[in-house]
Amino acid sequence: MARNEALRTALGSAGLTTVDLATTLAVDPKTVERWVSKGRLPHPRHRVKTAEVLREDVGMLWPEAVRRSVKLGADREMIAVYPRRLDLPRSLFGDLIGSATSRLWFGGYTSYFVWLDVEGAGHVLASKTASGADVRFLLGDPNSVVTRHREEIEATPLTISTRIAMTRAELTKHEVGAAVRLSDRHIAMSVWVFDDDMLVSTHIGDGLGQDSVTMHLRRRQTGGAFDRYADHFEQLWAVAPDE
Repeated sequence: MARNEALRTALGSAGLTTVDLATTLAVDPKTVERWVSKGRLPHPRHRVKTAEVLREDVGMLWPEAVRRSVKLGADREMIAVYPRRLDLPRSLFGDLIGSATSRLWFGGYTSYFVWLDVEGAGHVLASKTASGADVRFLLGDPNSVVTRHREEIEATPLTISTRIAMTRAELTKHEVGAAVRLSDRHIAMSVWVFDDDMLVSTHIGDGLGQDSVTMHLRRRQTGGAFDRYADHFEQLWAVAPDE
């Protein structure tokens, strides 16, 4: 890779050597030397700290890294992809629920795990509804043939119907006041919307919901992937009977 002239110049202007910078960052001097002479890209935290020490902008020192981090294409709404829902940061659902103020749409067939993974979920959701947020639960229909067939595939003691019933019981117990509708059309894909953040899980084979590939999206355009999935939720909601 090409020499990083911007970094070399900034070091000279600050009156520092590569050894000085390495000492400040607590890294090997050879590492810093490679940043300069070979144009190697430091870890993001080292880029930020270096910019602070040299009183320069990160984008001036490493413009290519900034260009690569700013998505401009069709995938710019994609925040992260997780091989399994279990791989999500444990606090993510709770953080998204806690920060949402206008809409909280739960389009999971059972959304049962919310009550296990999010501390005080019932109380938080009740407060959101009381504050005027649009809180909806599009749950699976426990009496549907589709549900029964999926239960046969999963063959687990804690059946889908039981998990649906537990979510409804939690909503009643905490007087959440959410709108609830039942459908069997989202058995293979779950969509959860929290203002302009969204999680989408797609079931894989006969795996349980926790094994689903899961995407974290953030709305950044009109008619993008976020809007398409939000429309999917609203279409299913529109034809599902009121509870």
